[in-house]
Amino acid sequence: MGEMRGLNWLDFLVIGGYLVGITALGIYVGRKQKDSKDYFVAGREIPWWAVMVSIVASETSALTFISIPGLAYVGNLGFLEVAIGYLIGRVVVATVLLPRYYQGELVTAYTLLETRFGLATRRFTSIVFMVTRGMADSVRVFATAVPIALIIGPLLPKAAVMPVAVLVLGTLTVLYTIKGGMRAVVWTEIVQASVYLIGGVSALVLIGQATSGGWSTILDTAGAAGKLHTFDFYTGFDRPHTVFAGLIGGAFLSMASHGADQLIVQRLLSSKTLRDGQIAIVGSGVVIIAQFTLFLMIGVGLWVLNGGQSFPSADAIFPTFIIDHMPHGLVGLLLAAILAATMSTHSGAINSLAAAATHDIYLPLTGKSAADPGVLRVGKMFALAWGVILTGGALLFPANPKLPIVVVALSIASFTQGGLLGGFFLGILWRRAVQRDAITGMTVGIGAMALIVFSKQFMAAFPSLVSLLTPVSTIAWPWYVLIGTSITMAVGILSSYTHPAPTPRPALPTT
Repeated sequence: MGEMRGLNWLDFLVIGGYLVGITALGIYVGRKQKDSKDYFVAGREIPWWAVMVSIVASETSALTFISIPGLAYVGNLGFLEVAIGYLIGRVVVATVLLPRYYQGELVTAYTLLETRFGLATRRFTSIVFMVTRGMADSVRVFATAVPIALIIGPLLPKAAVMPVAVLVLGTLTVLYTIKGGMRAVVWTEIVQASVYLIGGVSALVLIGQATSGGWSTILDTAGAAGKLHTFDFYTGFDRPHTVFAGLIGGAFLSMASHGADQLIVQRLLSSKTLRDGQIAIVGSGVVIIAQFTLFLMIGVGLWVLNGGQSFPSADAIFPTFIIDHMPHGLVGLLLAAILAATMSTHSGAINSLAAAATHDIYLPLTGKSAADPGVLRVGKMFALAWGVILTGGALLFPANPKLPIVVVALSIASFTQGGLLGGFFLGILWRRAVQRDAITGMTVGIGAMALIVFSKQFMAAFPSLVSLLTPVSTIAWPWYVLIGTSITMAVGILSSYTHPAPTPRPALPTT
């Protein structure tokens, strides 16, 4: 397979050209921002296909590019069960939640909860979103340091490698996100998605060429070893990649991430019409299944090519192949693809966090209108602040995490998303509930999920909790959102019986 080597001038030219080009594009497309609505939802002028690609790109960080091949390398194709569940969840969002968002001039998802429950609920959910998104996307930014460390490792002291990589990426992404707003986020993500998909397909072709007998041999060898096994009908709750965990748990995870999370809802609100938004979100589910299949097959191919050789980390398997065994120029393209995936997610996170801070916290506190020209300047200041926070959080992440980074990020997101989704469902399905019921339910739901998601850490810190937490410590991550949603709704419903039924009973807007 050839000896290990680094990058040459062509690789650096490709990477440098990409970074400069994508930053310039982001600044250019967003050069005429008029107000905060234009800045945060692009004046609702984005075509459905662009929104669809943007949704896919926003959830395809370096975690997907790096970690998904690693999952197939050490396991099989079982992750596709979760991807199918993602599609089911998006259909529910398109038919149940999205029509309600389009009935008002909304910029954030949490404005809808103010309509149903009150301002305190909007603030509560928005703050929960900001804290969780800040933590999860700091981890995603850190993930990019894995391949970058392989590039610049020989050039810098070991301790400086990851900080330098994170700071370069963070600075460039913050620059075009602040200048360009949501238009910059969407149109740069289309370029970024194209780059990483070209990179992924190129890797698939090269793996076949490097293997004696090509993909025919790879599929035969992998099939005999069980690497192509996809559907596991195990009914326990301790395995993440089963039909039941994937279809049910994955559907609830997708409902939360795409229906109650500002990162995706903000893109949907940038669509021209409700119909466009619905096509975009359901279409993105189909594309995601195809994309996960591509990255999982890369992992299967690498397993055959490497003879099942073990690696210190599953997240290092694909980057090692890129650096050591791909032709110069294409190495630069693949590394640019990893940068692209991270920058797209990072820019979307910054913009959505700034939107939540501006519209859910700042405007209600000051009483200003979103049309006020000064609000645009405030939004950009929040974008800068969140860019610094996310980059700083990435610098604080431990250098050698024991779990695959994708699992860490999904776990962080999952422990609050169930509470948020439960709040929306409580508002839609239970008219007796008032503001205190919603906040009580979400608080208990999120607290319970924190105990479940971080049960092993709690047991290590508090041995007295071992007997209590041991039964829940083995629950697989796809179930987290469903459990959190159920607890939130159950507590909210029980709380609603501690007071008289409201008259008239409030309800979220009907479709």
